Amino acid sequence: MNSASVPDTWARGSPYEQYIGRWSRKIAPLFLDWLSQPQRKSWLDVGCGTGALSAAIADRCSPSRLVGVEPSEAFLKSASESLGEKAALQLGDAAAIPLPNTAVDCVVSGLVLNFVPDVAAALVEMRRVTKPGGLIAAYVWDYEGKMDLIRHFWDGAVSLDADARRLHEGARFTICKPTALTRAFKSAGLEQIEVRALDAVAEFGSFEEYWLPFLGGQGPAPAYAMSLDEELRSRLKAAVRAQVPEAPDGRISLCIRAWAIRALTPSDA
Repeated sequence: MNSASVPDTWARGSPYEQYIGRWSRKIAPLFLDWLSQPQRKSWLDVGCGTGALSAAIADRCSPSRLVGVEPSEAFLKSASESLGEKAALQLGDAAAIPLPNTAVDCVVSGLVLNFVPDVAAALVEMRRVTKPGGLIAAYVWDYEGKMDLIRHFWDGAVSLDADARRLHEGARFTICKPTALTRAFKSAGLEQIEVRALDAVAEFGSFEEYWLPFLGGQGPAPAYAMSLDEELRSRLKAAVRAQVPEAPDGRISLCIRAWAIRALTPSDA
């Protein structure tokens, strides 16, 4: 098997939507319900991607202003197509947010922190653009635990090649744990920190429907699958299928868990 490094980068919106974006759209409403913010707040979505979280904010929170910042031009294009005039979208980096100080009430980020090279710098930037006493919150997949959609893939890969374990997001993305998230938010000087699990269900009509998004080539698991030749990929497919629980009619229901964290910036008082 091929256990060489695989890229984390996301370049095209459509494969991302099929693989992960559609499941982020299930988590986003749960996240916003937990945040329970008043209507008409100003919001910033850092790493807005194809717009899953921004769309939920626009639909549920009646924002007075909604800004999305994203480093990928292709993702911004997808977000623009889905959001229209609901959000002001800007090309930008989490560690260099193109907004002035204390510009918004709420800063959120969905499925982004583990891909940010310098989380500490990103949180400093998020605090900078948030008003005193404002909200900073994020969610990331529970790769090591109950993000079963991805965990089953890597369990299958590791059953064929033990070296694939080091590519597993659960091993690589140490920020995706409650203790690590809490530590990072504390280091940024944030207050009243809370963490909780958000659970949803990913449903597939068949194993083929589950497997197809892994052939999109974007993200660690799909990139790994597509780095293999046809024979090895066929073996991987069989190994993954052995891990995935299928109902008698072939349907598949998998837990998708995210860890969510929220905190407040220090107030003026």
